[in-house]
Amino acid sequence: MAMNPQTQRSRVLYGSFFAVVLPFLLVLWAKASEPLVRVPLRPSVPLGLALSAAGAALLAMGMAALWIYGRGLPMNLAPPPQYVTQGVFRLLPHPIYTGFCVLSVGVSIAAGSASGLWLVSPLVALGCAALVLGYERHDLRQRFGDALVNPHAILPAGEGRPPSAVEQIHCYLCLLVPWVFLYEAVVVAGVPHDAASAYLPFEHRLPVWQWTEAAYASCYVVTALAPLVAKRASDLRRFAVRGLLAMAVVFPLYLVIPLVAVPRPFTPHSALGELLAWERTLDFPGAAFPSFHVIWALLAAEVFRARMLALRWVWRGWALAVAASCVTTGMHAVVDVLGGFLVVALVGHAAGVWSRIRESSEQICNSWKEWRLGPLRVISHGAYAGLAGFVGVLITALLVGPGSVPAIFVAVIAGLVGAGLWAQFIEGSPVLLRPFGYYGGLLGTCLGVLAAPLFGSSIWLLLAAFGVSGPWVQAIGRLRCLVQGCCHGRPAPETVGIRYVHPQSRVTRLTPWEGVPIHATPLYSILWNIVTGVVLARLWALHAQLHLIAGLYLILNGLGRFVEEAYRGEPQTRVVARLRMYQWMAIGSIVAGALLTALGQGAPAPAPQFSMMSLFPAFAFGAMCWFSLGVDFPHANRRFARLV
Repeated sequence: MAMNPQTQRSRVLYGSFFAVVLPFLLVLWAKASEPLVRVPLRPSVPLGLALSAAGAALLAMGMAALWIYGRGLPMNLAPPPQYVTQGVFRLLPHPIYTGFCVLSVGVSIAAGSASGLWLVSPLVALGCAALVLGYERHDLRQRFGDALVNPHAILPAGEGRPPSAVEQIHCYLCLLVPWVFLYEAVVVAGVPHDAASAYLPFEHRLPVWQWTEAAYASCYVVTALAPLVAKRASDLRRFAVRGLLAMAVVFPLYLVIPLVAVPRPFTPHSALGELLAWERTLDFPGAAFPSFHVIWALLAAEVFRARMLALRWVWRGWALAVAASCVTTGMHAVVDVLGGFLVVALVGHAAGVWSRIRESSEQICNSWKEWRLGPLRVISHGAYAGLAGFVGVLITALLVGPGSVPAIFVAVIAGLVGAGLWAQFIEGSPVLLRPFGYYGGLLGTCLGVLAAPLFGSSIWLLLAAFGVSGPWVQAIGRLRCLVQGCCHGRPAPETVGIRYVHPQSRVTRLTPWEGVPIHATPLYSILWNIVTGVVLARLWALHAQLHLIAGLYLILNGLGRFVEEAYRGEPQTRVVARLRMYQWMAIGSIVAGALLTALGQGAPAPAPQFSMMSLFPAFAFGAMCWFSLGVDFPHANRRFARLV
């Protein structure tokens, strides 16, 4: 059957955008944002070309596999009708996206673009992950159902059989190789200017025992062999899951906690001493807290212990010897070692930690209480809104100084009004109800910031400060969403979802999911906003450019919201071109953030300035938020009278 000309044009335009226009825009973005990135980069044409070639090869093999085995084009607009697990897809779940990210890194290194390497490439990788988690994963499940099987997954099956060769290769390609890449990236980034020593005073007097390098170096060999030694697929899965979780915890800590451990000096007098001296040339003091040597030793020891139960104490003793050698070789501080133990304890009990977080969320979501004061109704969840407003103004005033408090107050009032108007006229709420919409609040705040010069304040300073405070405001405000039942998720597995049973919740009143486990989408938002808030606060502490901070807030918020929307279950949210309305808004936020980083003109972020005078406007706005979002008139028939 001949293809409709309009359909053909749509596919050509779609493919051209991702194959030509998007790479060109990314190059322009990297060039325009180059002055913002102060992280060092040593250009290497050979390394850059090698990575570029590897990325291009993955791209080509992925596209060829979709064409040959999927019988279709590599595009979401017209996805292949056949599910593909052959070719390169047997080894990597998303070779096209992986290849594109590797290509971006390679081109950046070859061109000597610090912005391309440290700003554009990481955000491209996050964008690919958001597209997979927020769209493709759900689209595949919808189109193929049970055909979505383990060969497409990066984790081994949790079964008692021996792991397959493919599962072992997955462990290398999706765990150990990315770890090496990310670790070396931290090494290349160098030591931040505000770094502090992790050593306690007595540690500077400790000797370096060169012979313990044997235990220290053995960690590399044993960890590399762990995927091949695993007796059961479930053992390999446990190793991979805990390793990935440890990476998710530790690498952000390297970036936000500036603790360093400069190796203690020594003079080599043996072969092991020479090996230790050589190893120090490949490392750097910033990738120290927590110690990955300790983490990998403990995780690998469990794999070997499960394989050789009779020698289980030998392997545990070996792991402890590796941990001790971190100090005796002078490579780590004691706190680095303790941090490694704590990370392993955390990832080892990740299921229990998640269960407690989920149970706490379930308690909050069913905690609705209300009190009547004449015609007024005071609802308990208003306290979260009040706290969010208080924290937002206080953090913003702390960052910009007390002289900008009037400008801050105008902006937050505009944001509150914008949130109400957005929900009323854009979302189409009934006139008697008084909901609030995030994007209206964001737009209103940005418009309010434009009045900053009237109060002698800087627009860029306020935008960046609101970018730092925004994630914390939204994280606290999402607790109100949990109680009210707005922004709720769709049905989820038992071990993931939370249950709403309170009769006042929107979930129980407006959906058939009372008592049914649903995704805790407000909780997902809280967790991502905490990560975003920590990253942006660290950038402020490093005195990054203001427009970089403001732009990254929009980008990171958009990435998180794009994924979150895929798990939400409000039936009233419109779907446009196969994406939910707020996913399109999230894409707009990402584009706006990129434009801010490329075209903005902000100065470096100043040092925070605390003033007791900032508490008064913070309390005032907190009270306004509490009343607006927690107090209503349930029997009135006036516009905006009711919250429920």
